[in-house]
Amino acid sequence: MAGYVLMFLLAAAIVMAFAGAAKARRTADAVPGKTHSRPIYHGLNAAIWTGIPAFVFLLLWLFLQNTVIDHLVLSAYPGVEAMDASARSIAISEVRQIVAGNIFKQPTPEALAAADHLRSLQAISGWVIATVAFASAAIGAFLAWRFVGKRARARHSVERAVSIFMLLSSLAAIITTIGIVTSLVFEAMRFFSMVPVQEFLFGLRWEPQIALRADQVAGQGAFGVIPVIFGTVVISLIAMLVAVPTGIYSAIYLTEYSPARFRAVVKPLLEILAGIPTVVYGFFAVLTVAPAVRDLGTAIGIPAEPNSALAAGLVMGVMIIPFISSLSDDAFAAVPRALRDGSLALGATKGETIKKVLLPAALPGIIGGVLLALSRAIGETMIVVMAAGLIATMTLNPFASVTTVTVQIVTLLIGDAEFDNPKTLAAFALGLVLFVITLGLNLIALRTVRRFREKY
Repeated sequence: MAGYVLMFLLAAAIVMAFAGAAKARRTADAVPGKTHSRPIYHGLNAAIWTGIPAFVFLLLWLFLQNTVIDHLVLSAYPGVEAMDASARSIAISEVRQIVAGNIFKQPTPEALAAADHLRSLQAISGWVIATVAFASAAIGAFLAWRFVGKRARARHSVERAVSIFMLLSSLAAIITTIGIVTSLVFEAMRFFSMVPVQEFLFGLRWEPQIALRADQVAGQGAFGVIPVIFGTVVISLIAMLVAVPTGIYSAIYLTEYSPARFRAVVKPLLEILAGIPTVVYGFFAVLTVAPAVRDLGTAIGIPAEPNSALAAGLVMGVMIIPFISSLSDDAFAAVPRALRDGSLALGATKGETIKKVLLPAALPGIIGGVLLALSRAIGETMIVVMAAGLIATMTLNPFASVTTVTVQIVTLLIGDAEFDNPKTLAAFALGLVLFVITLGLNLIALRTVRRFREKY
């Protein structure tokens, strides 16, 4: 039902847009004098008043209807007063499975009655959505139609609506960020209530395998984050050693040396690397690069494992080359041509101009691109899972297997364990560490750009 309502609102808004603009043109021709707003603004204003209020109601109702319906179904469920939160969740889940037709065992009469109740409430909800949305669209269309006039300030109304939309978009981004940080901090505090902070921050052993039940045999668990951060730093360092020189030198060549036709072909091809899914890079790493790295280590007499930090770092470096190359290219292109010409006029060679003039002038953009690529490397998961391994070890041997923070987060959250044990909650502590690291990198990038920025 919601899909049909949304299609109706879209069609009604389009119809009112054309109708409002047509009425504005007729009014302008029939009544002498200067008009305040162009017909297109009257059309946009009519479309906004027709579709937006009803669309907002539709979104709010779709967001709340499951909660409201579940509450009404459970309030009529026999014995609900004696159920805890987990039992209520199981009961409503069973009822929804019956309504969806996924019946794995004979349901109880109470569950069947609740399923019938749920179906009736869903039908009522659909008709309520349709009725209120249609009525809201009709009222909005009527008011917008009456608003059309020669001196009506339709442009101001449209601009006010756009400003409100941008304000709400900004608030949504801020609220989302606050929600993410709050959830990370809250769950991390639960973890630190079970595991000492000093053990987590300064421990040298990461083995989060602990017993989840009293009859289960498992280790006591160790939650020292140093090996995980060490593996993250090693792989990111290898990736940056590959990406930074390649990206900067390619940007210099494309900006200063390459012909226009060559640049028009190579630059889009280089940026295609940023659009390749990371799982494809992971397959390439595990099927091609990792065996080659292992053979290289064996050939030079260094013990090499099937998964290695070098294989993951090399492929990750290739993946982040476009970030550095594209931003550095934009930074070089933003340097005024007068600086280049002045340097060359004073007798400097092209290489000296690049070294003494171009690079210092474009340094803020280059540093911003490098730090962005570093943040991308630190947050990468799929390549490391497939090519580097899952074991947390502290070694400088690039042919050895290591792991990263993101890989451990994924590993800890796989399964159906409850969020009441250190093993699962450790993922939130790792997420908080990763958030602090990336936030620090972004702050460094901002300070660096502000410090070295040149205004021409």
